[in-house]
Amino acid sequence: MLPFFVYCVEISNISIMTGNTSNVIIAYCGLCCTNCGAYKKGKCEGCHSEKPMNRRCKMKACAIEHEYTTCADCTDFQNLKDCKKLNNLVSKFFGFIFGTNRIANLYQIRETGIEKFKEEKLLDGKQ
Repeated sequence: MLPFFVYCVEISNISIMTGNTSNVIIAYCGLCCTNCGAYKKGKCEGCHSEKPMNRRCKMKACAIEHEYTTCADCTDFQNLKDCKKLNNLVSKFFGFIFGTNRIANLYQIRETGIEKFKEEKLLDGKQ
């Protein structure tokens, strides 16, 4: 039997109730596409799709070239802040405006794994 709080969480979203993370999309940079307003409004299909918000994303190009699921898989930068594709003025501005922290997300993915991270994003609703 599920705990009471699970029943109280947005009943219309079956994924949350079942813990099904198969529809949770994590961007190469560590943001949760599924929780993004542009994704929810149908303006973006997520970074792994043919219709991402930023078609010229340098992080996506690098991750694809190296066959990474996310930048957390990168072996060139143990300290992700050293990656200028990931940690630059535009990324910092984006993070400030939208209250997101890509680097913290990527470290969390490294520490807990992508599936655990998806589960947490499914519950917290944050990017």
